[in-house]
Amino acid sequence: MVILAAWLSGCGSKEEPPPKPIVEVTVAKAEMADVQLSVRAPATIFPKEQANLSARVSAPIRSLHTRKGDTVTAGQLVAELENSDIAAQRDEATAAVADAEANLQKVTSGTAPTDIERARGQLESARAALGQAQKFYERRQELFRQGAIPNRDLLMSQTELAQAKTAYDVAKRSLDLLQQQSTEKDIKIAQSRVDQAQARLKLIKAQLAFTEIRSPFAGSITEQLMYPGDMAKPDAPIVTLVDLSVAVARVQVPEVDAAGIRKHQRCVFTSIDDPESPWEGRVSVVNQAVDSTRRTVEVWCDLSNSRRILRAGAFGSVLIEIGIQAKSVIVPQPAVQFSVGGTKAAVVVITDQQTSLKKGVEAGAIFDGKVQIKKGIQPAETVIVSGGYGLPDGTAVKVVKENK
Repeated sequence: MVILAAWLSGCGSKEEPPPKPIVEVTVAKAEMADVQLSVRAPATIFPKEQANLSARVSAPIRSLHTRKGDTVTAGQLVAELENSDIAAQRDEATAAVADAEANLQKVTSGTAPTDIERARGQLESARAALGQAQKFYERRQELFRQGAIPNRDLLMSQTELAQAKTAYDVAKRSLDLLQQQSTEKDIKIAQSRVDQAQARLKLIKAQLAFTEIRSPFAGSITEQLMYPGDMAKPDAPIVTLVDLSVAVARVQVPEVDAAGIRKHQRCVFTSIDDPESPWEGRVSVVNQAVDSTRRTVEVWCDLSNSRRILRAGAFGSVLIEIGIQAKSVIVPQPAVQFSVGGTKAAVVVITDQQTSLKKGVEAGAIFDGKVQIKKGIQPAETVIVSGGYGLPDGTAVKVVKENK
């Protein structure tokens, strides 16, 4: 009887349904704002300039004036090669130049060969004979006017004067011809020998200069590949020199994102080892070719690095600002649930019934903890910033904090 009574009592009662859970969330309003459009991609630091310094002549290394890690200035002596044989050739060539120049000076100063001296003596003799014949003719002419001599004697002296004058003219023309021909030719030959000697000396001096390896620009020695006593050759670098006064962050930007990138745009490099210290710079190179394998475009971002804090090979990422899009919908970044790859994402909004509703959206630029929403929600909609991950649609929510 007792059991039956208890059973009848149980059948007459109804269970109360469990209360629906209320989830506490933090929310924020979707806002309208101008969005700084940007592209971010991995980057590696390279030097502004880099050179592998090698010799232009084959010779043993006599001494190295720099070591790996040293800083050098433009034109600084880095290494010296053995050059005693070339130095001896230089001394010989210098003496040859001095000899050729002395010979040229001798020729141009008027020192003539023996045949010119002989012609000059003959001219002087002809000049003296002409003067004597002229005086003799003048005396005979005076005597003829006085009737002291016959006309035959006057004609004879006139003939002698003409012969003397002819002999003088012939001697003068002979000397002029010899001087003109011989002197010009001798000067040209002497000048040619000077030019040849100077050219050879210049060549040897150039070869001597090649034995001094100098820095083509200011920078740092990052690799030392040879040591004193090693045989330097044109195809074997001695040291590697880099200039990191301007560090170049080289970026491989996906082809689809590279359309808006232009030279001189602002870019920011963030090192993976020091994410709290960004480096600002400007885009200096935008490659006009697409990498056929990776489908990327190479972009260079120049960063001022006067204190050489950034090192070659450092890895990080570069953000490139490509423009501003006015009046875009933005929400806090924690409110956006990104899909793997692409721009598809989701946000959870609060309905008028204070329940959750997940919406698919198209995300855009990410900046300063905000995300641009291109499609999917409207301004002033309330999105869940925290507490909405994995929340089923229709879940009752309670706002405990609203981010401003």
